[in-house]
This record gives sequence, C-alpha cells and structure tokens, in this order.
Amino acid sequence: MRLIFGLVLVVGVGLAGFAVYMARDFIGGYQAQLDAERAARGAIVPTVDIFVVNRTLRYGQQITSEDIRVVRWPENAIPEGTFQTIEEIFPEGERKYRTVIRAMEKDEALLAVKVSKPGADAGVSSRLSQGMRAFAIRVDVSSGVSGFLRPGDRIDVYWSGSGVNELGATEAITKLILASVHLIAVDQIADSDRAAPTIARTVTVEVTPRQVAALAQAQSSGRLSLSLVGAQDETTTSAVEVGQGELIGEVNAPKQESCTIRTRRGAEIIETPIPCPN
Repeated sequence: MRLIFGLVLVVGVGLAGFAVYMARDFIGGYQAQLDAERAARGAIVPTVDIFVVNRTLRYGQQITSEDIRVVRWPENAIPEGTFQTIEEIFPEGERKYRTVIRAMEKDEALLAVKVSKPGADAGVSSRLSQGMRAFAIRVDVSSGVSGFLRPGDRIDVYWSGSGVNELGATEAITKLILASVHLIAVDQIADSDRAAPTIARTVTVEVTPRQVAALAQAQSSGRLSLSLVGAQDETTTSAVEVGQGELIGEVNAPKQESCTIRTRRGAEIIETPIPCPN
C-alpha cells in the first residue's frame, strides 16, 4: 500500500512539474509574441494620402484626373507643396487641367511648383510669384554668359555707363544693380529642363515693380551684363562698383580753374594769373 502511495506521489509530482514547465514555455512564447507585436506596432509610421503622377510627364503637357492617383505617404516626410485632395488640384469652377512646367517621373509626388495654376498654360505668367513682374533684358553672346543661361537659374545684373567718381570727375563705371535675380525664361523658352546652350537675344527675369523701373532706366542709359550665380551659392552679394580709374591705376582729379589777365606790351602779350571770380 505504501509502495502504491509512493508511486502515485512520484507520478503526481512529475506530472505537476511537467505542467509547470509547459505552462512556463507557453507563457514565455506568448510574451515573446506580445513583445514582437508591440515592437511592430511601434515601427508603424503614420501616413497620409497625397497625389502622385502615374506616368512620366514633360514640360508643356496637360495633367488631368486620369494622370494622377492617391498613395499613402509617410506623414513626417511629405514634400512641401503636395496636394491631399482632388479639390486642391482642380478647384470647383476652374478648368479641370493643369500644365507641367517642370518634368516629373512616374510615381513622383505632384508638387505645386511643377505645375501651372488650374486651366493655365506653361507660359511665363504661370511662373511669377505673387506681386512680382516679368522684365526682358537684351543680351548677346558676351553679356548673356555665352548662352549657358536657362530658366530657373539665378543671375547678378551689372550696369556699365558713365558716372561720377568720389572726386567728382566723370568716368566709365560698372556696378552691380541687382543680385541673385530669378531667371524665368530665355528668349521664348521657359522650360527649366532644357540643357542645350542657347545664344539668346533676351532673357526674362522675375523682379518687383520698382526693380522693373530700375532695370528700364539702366538699360536705356547704359549696357547691362549678366553673371551666373552658382546653384548652391547662398551668399549675399554686397555693393560692387568699379571705375575706369581703379582699373588702370589712375584717379582723374577735377581740373582746377585758372584765370588770367592779358596785357600787351608792344608786340608782346603777357598773361598775369589772378584769382577767379566766384
């Protein structure tokens, strides 16, 4: 009897230990799955709906509702100028298309800076910011940076003409009149993706109304030259002015006025210096 009781006790203890082991293994596996789920949930990035283009689009092509689609985009990495509703792209009461002014590849986010206003074409007016004006500057191969300007570049504008130096003398000078001006068209071309050099006759810049007046006056009274600003250059150009005297190392001092009295003595004429009247 004692033997049977001892055997039952041993079997009971063994079964209890096995049950504890199995329970611990099950709880450990469940806890591992729970931790993995929590980690996966923490790795989920919040997203929002934005519009992308569903085909490659080039300058001048029209965009309609058939050329765009909605995708989920990480909320913390949304490019500036995206559209999140179809009403933002094609407002009610407007023509249901926009025009491409900068090329876009398939599945690229649709950005406001790459398309015209609703119903507008790809002309210069679609590139002007609020309150800005377009002004055309006459150029040639030398003043236009040898034809390497293209829409989207930034330029400095220099004026060359006659001016008065610090000593009051008139001399030829060249001075910077506008710095880092946005170029929006070369001749009649506003396509910023155009890479081939073009020997232009005019370039069109985006300026304020006051700068329009300054450029018009400068163009009528002298010669304008352009200087290309580097794409990554964020420096601010200060006032620049160079005169002819500075170039050749001479300073033209104003001429001193002199007055004389002529006196005839026989066949001889004598000039006597005297103070000039005020």
